[in-house]
Amino acid sequence: MKFKTILPILTLLIALVGCNKPAGELVGAGKAKTFSEADPFGMLLIRKGSFMKGENTQSNLFTMPDNKIMSTVDAFWMDETEITNNEYKQFVFWVRDSIAMTLLVRAGAADEYADGLQFMVTPKEEYIEEIIPDTALNWTMTSKIPWNKYKTDEEVHAALRPLFYSDHTFNTNRMHYHYSWKNYDQAKLQQNKFDVAKGKYPDNARARVDSFWVDENGVIFDTTIIRKLVEPKDLYTECIINVYPDTMVWIRDFQYAYNDPKMLKYFSHEGYANYPVVGVTWEQAHAFCHWRTKIMQDNTALEAQVYRLPTESEWEYAARGGRKMATYPWGGNYVRDYKGCFLANFKPYHGAYNDDTGNGPMAVASYRPNDFGLFDMSGNVSEWTMESYTPTASAIIHDYNPNHAYMARKSDPDQLKRKVIKGGSWKDVKDYLQCGARDYEYQYESRPYIGFRCVRSYIGE
Repeated sequence: MKFKTILPILTLLIALVGCNKPAGELVGAGKAKTFSEADPFGMLLIRKGSFMKGENTQSNLFTMPDNKIMSTVDAFWMDETEITNNEYKQFVFWVRDSIAMTLLVRAGAADEYADGLQFMVTPKEEYIEEIIPDTALNWTMTSKIPWNKYKTDEEVHAALRPLFYSDHTFNTNRMHYHYSWKNYDQAKLQQNKFDVAKGKYPDNARARVDSFWVDENGVIFDTTIIRKLVEPKDLYTECIINVYPDTMVWIRDFQYAYNDPKMLKYFSHEGYANYPVVGVTWEQAHAFCHWRTKIMQDNTALEAQVYRLPTESEWEYAARGGRKMATYPWGGNYVRDYKGCFLANFKPYHGAYNDDTGNGPMAVASYRPNDFGLFDMSGNVSEWTMESYTPTASAIIHDYNPNHAYMARKSDPDQLKRKVIKGGSWKDVKDYLQCGARDYEYQYESRPYIGFRCVRSYIGE
């Protein structure tokens, strides 16, 4: 036999012997391979580690500081900066265009735009005004929405009327985002533990969830219901929320002050595009994280963890920049560098906001990052975390991935709706800038000094 004939046979035999798995042995269900997660755009990988959680020193502002505990957190991705107005507008515009295209197609006013819309779930609302879109948009088509015909084309005007006031100004109160999430806190209750022996949930298994609906005037209503737990879908809460920031916070939160220019332009004007978004409630930030996960999953084949708000421990660990006992994100014990320059945007002295070069919020990344490369972990705006606030959290949380999160229902008392905020803001004194300092705000409140950034758990070690 010639060598040219033998070579292919030998190659085939070697491949078969080397690649075949032993028959009848435990070999796994799939092909094991090394996985390396791609860097999410605008995020940094924060490696796993341990740190001393809590305030380093007694603060004049906190007479009863929480106890310090050594804690360990897994690796996670974190936004390099706070979410900006420009980034949050992408969410607002997606909601706006989703509703507009749904209205146009339902009304038959724009058949040529129907190619840009694929219904995932057919809207069941009786009134067009009620439509909450569950749609996947082809974003190449959204530029063709005939906004300029609203005043001149009767058909387009009738279809888009719910999105405008009578004076033709845009009705931001119609910016409804409809989404759902699984209530894992209900799933983990002992009474709701799945009975493996019987292959079903216990007869007394119940899930307490919120239910939302919109009336013919576009007003959102909600109530808390107790649902019999028969299958996993019974754990889901369906939520409808208005996503537009509350721009009135600039004049509502500061009495006898002329902040009207920021009220009118801070979110809408391009000059503030790279400033941190404010006037956003914890509930709106939670919805933003869900939407950000959705657009990632709809547009890529990437299998990744969901976007979410950070736990308090993740935030604090990231703020310290790898320094276990750092008082401030830059590692030192003072708010000035050796040249006497301030290291963050805060309130240095009574009435002297400008001494650190900023009167109010400043463009993100205006100051140097910490050792992890994260900007504005102290100052500029305070940031929402996912956790519920309690003055003595260290007494109940675990030392591994500590978390005291509770998804408060609408029927819960306000005390359960307090969420931890971290970092201090442009209007706070230096004590709030400490990595371990903590404060709270109610999840339904919005402020001109509170923003947020997202995290995403890392797959693997």
